[in-house]
Amino acid sequence: MRNILQREIKVEFPIEKMGSSDIESMNIVIDTYKDKASGEFIECSGWNGGSGYAFIALESGIQIASCFGRDPEFIVFDHDTEEEIFLDSFEEAQEYLKTKF
Repeated sequence: MRNILQREIKVEFPIEKMGSSDIESMNIVIDTYKDKASGEFIECSGWNGGSGYAFIALESGIQIASCFGRDPEFIVFDHDTEEEIFLDSFEEAQEYLKTKF
């Protein structure tokens, strides 16, 4: 008999503080994670009340983010310039990280 370990992945958002478009952004981020990065380890998740971004930060260095119910953005941190780089697709973010590291 083979034992298969399954890892439970949890995300947390402060729904009681979020408006309807923020919750829509949260759903977009979760759906995008399931579609593009399912199984990747999540460092943290949350919502930034100042910017309106709901996000999931992955161990790989990619953040999946959305604000005001808009399409997801993929953010990577450039350690050379200390800037966040906003990209249009998960694949672009993966490629960016490959060229930087």
